Amino acid sequence: MAAAIVFAIISLSTRCLTDAQNVGFSVELIHRDSIKSPFYNPFETTFDRVTNAFRRSFSRVHRFYPNSITTTEANPDIIVNTGEYLMNISLGTPSFSVVALADTGSDLIWTQCSPCSQCFKQDAPLFDPTKSSTYRKMSCSSNSCENIQGGTCASPTDTSCIYSVTYGDNSFSKGDIAYDILTLGSTTGQAVALPDTIIGCGNNNAGTFSGKASGIIGLGGGEISLINQLGSPINGKFSYCLLPMTQIGKSSKMNFGSNAIVSGPGTVSTPLIEKSPTTFYFLTLKAISVGTQRIEFKGSSFGTDEGNIVIDSGTTLTLLPSDFYSQLESAMDSQFNGIRAQGPQGFNLCYVAIHEFEAPEVTVHFANADVKLKTLNTFVKVDDSTACFAFSPAQNIAIYGNLAQMNFLIGYDTKSQTVSFKPTDCSKN
Repeated sequence: MAAAIVFAIISLSTRCLTDAQNVGFSVELIHRDSIKSPFYNPFETTFDRVTNAFRRSFSRVHRFYPNSITTTEANPDIIVNTGEYLMNISLGTPSFSVVALADTGSDLIWTQCSPCSQCFKQDAPLFDPTKSSTYRKMSCSSNSCENIQGGTCASPTDTSCIYSVTYGDNSFSKGDIAYDILTLGSTTGQAVALPDTIIGCGNNNAGTFSGKASGIIGLGGGEISLINQLGSPINGKFSYCLLPMTQIGKSSKMNFGSNAIVSGPGTVSTPLIEKSPTTFYFLTLKAISVGTQRIEFKGSSFGTDEGNIVIDSGTTLTLLPSDFYSQLESAMDSQFNGIRAQGPQGFNLCYVAIHEFEAPEVTVHFANADVKLKTLNTFVKVDDSTACFAFSPAQNIAIYGNLAQMNFLIGYDTKSQTVSFKPTDCSKN
């Protein structure tokens, strides 16, 4: 099944990213419930998928609490197997295909490697570094080794760098830190190669990992994430356009460099706030309006002023501190002339939705940017007759999830420190 989504390099030529300037290219971003995903289960109903995504949101949220955050570049405090999107890459020479969870909430790029003293069972073959002519281990005297969680010398006599990450559910990955060619399959057909990419080669991995994916691609803001390792050719720019959950037969798209510029009518931009840990993408939420009723946001565990909410593509629901959420729910229910219904456990506000309906308009007021959401961003069908509010309470934390981001072209510019939103039909992007 995994072979169904492993990309093939269909062009005879491959661009070397370090030899190019102002590079623009795009790759597939595959939702885990898409028919292109190895996680796809044709026997799951919409109810099953939404309920599972809801559970993953709350499993994933633990990584964002301040007492679970380290200041190291490779943040370990995440719950594995909770990402919502996949990317296909290849490693080494000759190239070896890998499918991994694309994660804007972590930095390290790693995959299981052979030989493996303890590996979780995966559907695809393991990457064998001895068969790659471009693979080389990192020295533990390297500054990069010092910035990696658990980065240290392998032994008193072995000066190669090793890593050790322990996740929030006590799953773990340990192995060698190395350099090798990482190749991205562009949607235009011409693959893009990134020589000397820092990767983790895991040979001792256990816990709740799923064998349908073979690692994690860190897309966070830290030094060793894919975004920062792509370097100056993309000029700090990437974007994505997430399809609605109902379009499971198609893939979303992630853009880099000149392809990632978001501009034109309807575009609004908000500052990207630099704070610890650098892995996360912090924005400033001022308020949320339901219709004409504006509810001021008083802050979260991230702070009350700048950088009080994290935008995360791997969390499905938008999670808000309980007190603020209660006000938001009350405003929605008072303005929505609908019939209340019972939803899955954990969904607080649900309505009968036998036919399509239009909910009151919700506007998310970020600093300098008002993002107007449509019903597809604020309510999710959990079965044929019930729709539930896609916002949910959490303990003193704020995360802007991917349902609120769907059908927006969202651009990150880490040089100018902005995040831009443009309403877009992502099926046509």
